[in-house]
Amino acid sequence: MSRSKQARNRRGFITAAIIAIVAGALLYLMARPLICTCGRVELWHGALDSGNSQHIADWYSLSHIIHGFLFYAVARLLMRRQPMGPRLALAVAIESAWEILENSPIIIDRYRTATIALGYSGDTILNSMSDIGMMTLGFLFAARAPTAVTVLAAVAMELIALYVIRDNLTLNILMLGWPIEAIKTWQSAL
Repeated sequence: MSRSKQARNRRGFITAAIIAIVAGALLYLMARPLICTCGRVELWHGALDSGNSQHIADWYSLSHIIHGFLFYAVARLLMRRQPMGPRLALAVAIESAWEILENSPIIIDRYRTATIALGYSGDTILNSMSDIGMMTLGFLFAARAPTAVTVLAAVAMELIALYVIRDNLTLNILMLGWPIEAIKTWQSAL
């Protein structure tokens, strides 16, 4: 890698970190709680209850890893000549923008009315930062793994989440955009 490409790569990684920090600051300014209002910090929260999106990781963390797979594919396609750092910075910017939008009243209300997340109150800052981290892990995995392995991993994560919690990235997108009452009823039966 040339010296200028190394410098762009390093700047990209630094930019990605700065974007994540700014996202955390914006979430703070939006009055999002730093940690779960229950007063605990859990590494894994597997229950489907008000603790979702409040701790470090939960079943929805799988969706954020898949975001990383998808963002890597898009960045590779759009930024073919760029090193990994600028590509990651773009992915972190997109994921950070989603975390800010996801915690806006319009999306929180949409989750409450269109999905099974009836008591959803948004993410904690800890969870949002973890979601950005999960996306980054997915991005870096996709950058190193063969495409077939990445696709199989995404399919496996979608199927596992579907089986365990009757929800996944695909259903989440569907239900946010075009809610289907039969799916909501099926999901609520868990």
